[in-house]
Amino acid sequence: MIFDNPALVQFIKYAVAGGVATVTHIVIFHFIAWKMFPCLQEKDHAVRILKLTIRKVNDATRARNSMIGNLIAFMIANMVAYIANILFVFQGGKYHIVIEILLFYAVSGLSTFLGTMLMGLLIRRFHLLTTYAFGANIFTAVMFNYALRKFFIFYG
Repeated sequence: MIFDNPALVQFIKYAVAGGVATVTHIVIFHFIAWKMFPCLQEKDHAVRILKLTIRKVNDATRARNSMIGNLIAFMIANMVAYIANILFVFQGGKYHIVIEILLFYAVSGLSTFLGTMLMGLLIRRFHLLTTYAFGANIFTAVMFNYALRKFFIFYG
C-alpha cells in the first residue's frame, strides 16, 4: 500500500504543514502589500478577485515594498511552519529548542532571501506581476527547505 512508505507519509505531512504555512505567508503578504507597503497592481489576482482598491506605485517602489512585505510575512509564517513541523512532521530534540528555532529560521531565511531577491529582480527588471514574482519566491523556498530541515535540523 502507498501509505506503508514512512518517507512518503512524512513528505505528505510536510506538504500539508507547508501548505498551512504557505497560505499564512500569502495572506499576510497580500494584506501588507495592500494596506501597509503598497505593491499590488490592478492585474494581480488578489486585487481582481477581492476587488481591492490599490495605490499605484512605480516599479522601484513596488519591488522594495514587496521585499519588505515578504520579510514581515516570512517571520510570521515561518513560526507557523516551525510549530506545524514539530507537531506533525519531524521529531524535535536534536538540538536545544532555541538552537533548533535559530537553525530553522536560518535555513528558511536563506531560501527566503534568495526568493526575495528573485522576486525583486523579476519585478524591477522584467516588470512581472507581483503575484507571479511572489510565486517564484515561494517555489524557491520549497526547493530548499524540506531537505535541509529533514537532514540538518530535525531527526528525519
